[in-house]
Amino acid sequence: MSKQTNQELAKDVLDLVGGKKNVDSVVHCATRLRFKLKDESVAKTDEIKKHPGVIQVVQSGGQYQVVIGSHVKDVYGELVEISGLGESSSDQKGPKGSIFNQFIDIISGIFTPFLGAMAGVGVLKGLLTLLVVGGLLSDKSGTYQILFAASDGFMQFLPFAISFTAAKKFKTDPFIALAITAALLHPSISAIAGAQSGLDFLGIPAIMGPTGYMQTVIPIIMFVWIQKYVEKFAKKISPDFLQIILVPLVTVLVMAPLTFVAIGPLGTIIGVFLGKAYGTIFGFSPILAGAVMGGLWQVFVMFGMHWGLIPIAMLNLTTIGYDTMIPMLLGAVIAQAGAALAVAIKTKNQKRKALAISGTLTAVFGITEPTVYGVTLPLKKPFYAACIGGAVGGAIIAGAGVKTFAMGLVSLLSIPGFISTIDGVESNVVMAVIGVVASFIIAFALTLVLGFDTEAEEVEEKTASKNRETLKSPLTGKIVPMTEVPDEVFASGALGKGLAIEPTIGELRAPANGVIATIFPTGHAVGMTTDNGAEILMHIGMDTVELEGQGFDKMVAQGDKVKAGDLLVKFDIEKIKASGKPTITPIVVTNSADFLDVLDLNQTEIIDGEDFLTLVK
Repeated sequence: MSKQTNQELAKDVLDLVGGKKNVDSVVHCATRLRFKLKDESVAKTDEIKKHPGVIQVVQSGGQYQVVIGSHVKDVYGELVEISGLGESSSDQKGPKGSIFNQFIDIISGIFTPFLGAMAGVGVLKGLLTLLVVGGLLSDKSGTYQILFAASDGFMQFLPFAISFTAAKKFKTDPFIALAITAALLHPSISAIAGAQSGLDFLGIPAIMGPTGYMQTVIPIIMFVWIQKYVEKFAKKISPDFLQIILVPLVTVLVMAPLTFVAIGPLGTIIGVFLGKAYGTIFGFSPILAGAVMGGLWQVFVMFGMHWGLIPIAMLNLTTIGYDTMIPMLLGAVIAQAGAALAVAIKTKNQKRKALAISGTLTAVFGITEPTVYGVTLPLKKPFYAACIGGAVGGAIIAGAGVKTFAMGLVSLLSIPGFISTIDGVESNVVMAVIGVVASFIIAFALTLVLGFDTEAEEVEEKTASKNRETLKSPLTGKIVPMTEVPDEVFASGALGKGLAIEPTIGELRAPANGVIATIFPTGHAVGMTTDNGAEILMHIGMDTVELEGQGFDKMVAQGDKVKAGDLLVKFDIEKIKASGKPTITPIVVTNSADFLDVLDLNQTEIIDGEDFLTLVK
């Protein structure tokens, strides 16, 4: 059986969250589909968690987050393609929740779309610095200048990205937002700010810092939020046939001056205050700050609280040129890799081992959700071990004053970005490496020493097996929907859910371990009960009872115990066709009502022994 496609997974998730009608908006981050649902109670959370393509479900910050893994971008693309959904697919307002949840939702909605691009150029900037420090590239060369522009340009013009995504989040015109942002970043304005020669609008001073609004964060978010209301007012007063011109004109005329003289300065003051507040807290005890952040970071990520901290790191980078928060989080990420590797070595569960090996690799490169939800958190002790390792690593890194000079995904690839690019500002890269190694080793060793509940693994495996049974295909051939079976009783589903197969090989095999409940004397139909209680009817061909057993050779008898793949009946396909009877063979779960669902796996061709139907209790 081929693996489920991204399109199939997207369709399944969409159906299980309540369909398009229950989705207000959806975005994605590195590993998660982040839904804003109109009613979270409608979503079939337990079924989503059990879906083979889903790692976990997290309900936090007013979002319904489905953890998919590193291929989430492809699944998101398919979801948008089949549903037409997106970041603002509905004008209806869902439940807002608490102010904190609203804040987290806004921040994640603004920053998530461009985190990948930011991470990429951040790594490039770090590698470029490494090449220069290592003497492999001159910072005077044209090659350096081009690569530096590629690595630094995004942060320089960050307000463009923020204004665009903020406008999408606040459901206002993103291109009007870009026009206002362009005014803030215009070369003439930047020149005035740099010269500190003063700027006013109708005599009202426009206060700016020496770099103007380059790299700013909070002023941009604030003006776009206010733009939403100005734009609504402009639409209200503009005739329909002139709105295409008047709405942008009125909005820009109001918002550009207002941003320069009021919103921008206020946002700058707030940013400076937050930066100083963080500096004060960090300065009180860097070691304590590092231990707390390193130890609890994955907990923050689980509940979506980390989004409230990301703007602070960006503020630090855009105001003072470096940040101390990102480095102390690296230990938390790498510790998850250490714990996962220990699980991979220690576990006897082959599925868990494969997941742990994969989780180790993804965590090293900064993607920890599959590791946390699939490996360490379910086993508890490895997660605790990783938190301890992260706390130690965070304390070492923060205590040594490690800084980052580039924004990006927290991973081993972040380390080159810790090399100082500012004269007079030191960053202890060696201690960063020591902190990372300590985090990994401590988490790895503690997991091996503390172990984890292997009995819980067995219970988990048995529970999963008990709640879900996958039937193997009893035939080789072409899969046909039950509705296309030329028999009203089967096609209507009156006998139960299932699928039909147009066989190409005349051998009917057991789809699971169980007992033969009945086998017709003619051999054309077999009923069996699986060990998990599923009652399966396999009917070879249509009206084949009239052949009175000709062309059928029974290999089992009623009451026989069989294993999946055992041969039940041999039959002559050509003889059945020669008699004018259809060979299409329905495979029906006759006690479908005892299951939550009978899921087909969306195949078209199948070989006997491949996964065929999944029964969910």
